[in-house]
Amino acid sequence: MDKLSSGTNMTVVNSSIDRWPFNERGSGEHLDPMELKILVPAVLGVICVLGLACNLTAMSILVYCAHKGTVSLINSLIFNLMFADGLVLTFAAPFRAAAYSEASWRLGWAVCKTADWFLQSCMAAKSFTVAIMAKACYRYVSNPGQQVSISMGSILVVLMSVWASACSVTMPHWLFATLQPDERRGLVCVMAVPPKAGDFMSAYVKAYPLAVYCVPLSVALLYFWKAYARCQQRSSKTMNLRAQIRSRKLTLMLFGLTVAMAILWLPQWVVWVWERHLAERESEGGAHPHIHPPPLLLSLSSQLLAFSLSLVNPIIVLSLSEEFREGFRGLFRRLTFRKQHPPRPGPHTPSCQRAPRPRPESFSHLPKGNRPALCSSSGHGSRREAHPKEEPAARGGGEDADRESLQDGIALPDVEQFWHERETGSLVDANDPVPWEHQDKRGTK
Repeated sequence: MDKLSSGTNMTVVNSSIDRWPFNERGSGEHLDPMELKILVPAVLGVICVLGLACNLTAMSILVYCAHKGTVSLINSLIFNLMFADGLVLTFAAPFRAAAYSEASWRLGWAVCKTADWFLQSCMAAKSFTVAIMAKACYRYVSNPGQQVSISMGSILVVLMSVWASACSVTMPHWLFATLQPDERRGLVCVMAVPPKAGDFMSAYVKAYPLAVYCVPLSVALLYFWKAYARCQQRSSKTMNLRAQIRSRKLTLMLFGLTVAMAILWLPQWVVWVWERHLAERESEGGAHPHIHPPPLLLSLSSQLLAFSLSLVNPIIVLSLSEEFREGFRGLFRRLTFRKQHPPRPGPHTPSCQRAPRPRPESFSHLPKGNRPALCSSSGHGSRREAHPKEEPAARGGGEDADRESLQDGIALPDVEQFWHERETGSLVDANDPVPWEHQDKRGTK
């Protein structure tokens, strides 16, 4: 029997078949330390719960904005990115946590056949989505004032092309995955490559990281760099300046998504290439003492970082996008059935709707010749002098006016006291605000 990998402790029945481990070293071997056996699935569980909550929130906001009529290619691509993250956390991460905690494979042949292919397809779809998103962002930044309209059919064609490409490029993970018996561990899920496909798999191991990781992220970083350089150009028009501010914020948010993917996904690719290169060397001529398997800590941390990317992406979108924050407020008000509150009163805003009207003066206690004429801009005073028969109505109208003023608003105590003292004649000379009205009375006295 030929030993495949000293790190995976697998044995092969037929030495003519190259067997590569399905899961990387961290998940393919049984975790003997009890701490890692419990800790790693627990960390994956926390990532799944928080990531699903953030991704569902971001997707709900995008659906809410699309329902309001703001459908764009960039928002659709962000939705596709969140959708891929949700699929990874819903279907791939739980099976990977179960594989960590078990010594042998107990999830069945169908899960063994599709688990790694499904995970790699989702990761490839995210990488292709980021590359297309960078191109769309550059086109938007080049002319931010222009309204770009795109039909829903075109958006669906783009998204379907992304997923078709991602599922096709990862097809060898589905073709060569199979269950194999092991003397020490029972059933194990491995990738069994026939001798006829050895040359193809050797080329695939070298081309797959370039097609899924290096090229898409390099193109995305290049477009984001050009877009940010275009955002630095100032415009003299106010409308174009506001559009450039929005485009700069959008570019920084999408650039943050690309940088996070490049950093968090890099250790996983290092381990992936390391394991495949080691398996290829051992299949050619036995064990190589100079090539050691990747450390267990590196394998574990690389997979945890790859899964944490599905949590980091929605956090970046929700925290850096102003449109997402406004959409979240609108969605929250809609879900809680809250109406928009009126604006808070400022320092110059009146505290009541209508101020109370002052009481009309009553001149019944004054002699007829000393009564002042009621003047107004519309000439009401001349009409009252021309029709003296209306004076009784004017005299008795004070009480009706008082009732109307009390119905309109709240009468202030100081104003009430002023009118009461003036009507009763109990004003002191020092406190009399209108001494000229009582000069005749003092003269007669």
